[in-house]
Amino acid sequence: MTEIYDLIILGAGPAGVSAAIYASRAMLKTLWIDNKCMTGGQITDTYEVDNYPGMPGVSGMDLGEAFGEHAMKLGISPACENVLSIKEEGGEKVIYTEKNEYRTKAVILALGASHRKLSIPGEETFSGSGVSYCATCDGAFFRNKTVIVIGGGNVACEDAILLSRMCEKVYLVHRRDALRADKILQERLFACSNVEMVWNGEPVEVKGDERVTGLLVRNKETGEERMLAAEGIFIAVGTIPNTWLVKDLVETDDRGYIVAGEEGITSAPGIFVAGDARTKMLRQVVTAVSDGANAVAAVQEYLLHI
Repeated sequence: MTEIYDLIILGAGPAGVSAAIYASRAMLKTLWIDNKCMTGGQITDTYEVDNYPGMPGVSGMDLGEAFGEHAMKLGISPACENVLSIKEEGGEKVIYTEKNEYRTKAVILALGASHRKLSIPGEETFSGSGVSYCATCDGAFFRNKTVIVIGGGNVACEDAILLSRMCEKVYLVHRRDALRADKILQERLFACSNVEMVWNGEPVEVKGDERVTGLLVRNKETGEERMLAAEGIFIAVGTIPNTWLVKDLVETDDRGYIVAGEEGITSAPGIFVAGDARTKMLRQVVTAVSDGANAVAAVQEYLLHI
């Protein structure tokens, strides 16, 4: 007879780890799957994490390993498999991987999201060595230095305002001649005396040696190129939720994020979501681990009534 799990958790970032820990403590029959064979998700790409309570200055890799070790002490670790599809069959969820087929009563989608990238030369080379996608996480490491923010929406403006309080100078590079951000944010931004706007700016190449030294920018109107010297570059051009796997199973918003509240309850019975793939205001490690715990509580309630 095919084994049926109470819960299958997909993803081993902070939300998935938290869900695995809480599921283990709840003694649910759980399978945990991740395609990267390691815990931590996006944080493993971060040089230092300075805003996780109780662990200031910890490296992303160390924090990810610590999360995994905690789960392993409770007897659970992620199976290294690549999930191909999820289907609903007779009230059960069937998870198809490259090698196996698993059946479960409930699923937690801790699929995460990926930072939208510019795909320009030097971006990948200096990722974690001056190129960052999170000013809240990494801004403090550039105190009293010159940095560049790329983007024109709310996040880019918020990042530039935040960085202006700690950095000597901030360039905000935007590909258009007007920002898309809320007007109140624009007013606050333009009031920052150490922020210089670079309008119609198209990023061409991240420059550096061992670390970032600047950004080559081309004016889209004139074609003129300009070198902006800086120690840090913060890319804020949006994120892409890793939700292609379930786009036909659960409701998503117009950006692809899975619609769910704090409990992680989606539009599909028995399918829950936690972490960066969920619709919410703040996507940080601390909110992801909270999501994982809440989703398991919601799963327990669901299992009592099926």
